[in-house]
Amino acid sequence: MPEVQTREDRAAADWGKLADRALRGETLTLEEGLAVLEAEDEDVLPLLHAAYRVRRQYFGNKVKLNMILNAKSGLCPEDCGYCSQSIVSTAPIEKYTMLDKETLLAGAREAMARQAGTFCIVASGRGPTERELGQVIEAVQEIRATMPLKLCACLGQLKPEQADRLAEAGVHRYNHNLNTSRANTPSIVSTHTYDDRVNTVETVKRAGMSPCSGVIIEMGETDRDIFELALSLRELGAESVPVNFLNAIPGTPLAHAGRTPAMRALKVLSLFRLLLPDREIRVAGGREVSLRSLQPLALYAANSIFVGDYLTTDGQEVSADHRMIEDLGFEIERCAL
Repeated sequence: MPEVQTREDRAAADWGKLADRALRGETLTLEEGLAVLEAEDEDVLPLLHAAYRVRRQYFGNKVKLNMILNAKSGLCPEDCGYCSQSIVSTAPIEKYTMLDKETLLAGAREAMARQAGTFCIVASGRGPTERELGQVIEAVQEIRATMPLKLCACLGQLKPEQADRLAEAGVHRYNHNLNTSRANTPSIVSTHTYDDRVNTVETVKRAGMSPCSGVIIEMGETDRDIFELALSLRELGAESVPVNFLNAIPGTPLAHAGRTPAMRALKVLSLFRLLLPDREIRVAGGREVSLRSLQPLALYAANSIFVGDYLTTDGQEVSADHRMIEDLGFEIERCAL
């Protein structure tokens, strides 16, 4: 008598087929992508298993650790609705100009202590001034000469000559997030366009730095927006993709936006792994707020996290992140320059 296949069995087989296609380098269709985002919560474990097959193929069980230093806080002329540092924000954050070289070096040493392989120097603003760029370059050169760290910069929009100077100084990676889809961008920010962000990522690529660009989920986007955004990052060649879940900050225009439910967050991460199989997928800002007790499950799709605090919000204790990785049987990836 033939075995009767349950709905759960059929769902697992369907997710497995998507994993097969991702491993062959094929792109999911819009219909398939929407099916992932609209999956029943009871299907999340088989969906994660499919995503994990792809993650394991390219990254094994290693987890990359990154640390952010907020090198310049607030004082930003942009009006991004999610950001506590924007000109329209009334959030009570600390505001300061670019940190000096010794403080940036101390941040790099802290990254080493946290076992992070990548140290990210982040500054608010539309783009760096000549003085700010010089300060970052001076610190980067000394860090490169004294510490085995990969260096990432996130300084806003770049001119080609600025990108060339950062690359020459030794910056490995440059982050400039797309944040949301082309269609949704005007509802989030008016002081720059979606194409402005794309152009900066292209400038970074031409300079020879690794392009890092990601997203923020829960900013009024549709499922189709999420799919198209992931596909855009694939086509743009983003090698590192931070997936942020909005941490709605009082005093910002998006202060009353909802929290991304944990199961929804896991579906989003699975979609990004299936659409970007060989890219570094990083569970970034908001993971503690959105995923809560389910944070470990995210690493079956993602292969990277930030350790420590974010720009103006707190992160999980570093020791808790280390324990989480250990308890999963995963391994922290050591920096290989």
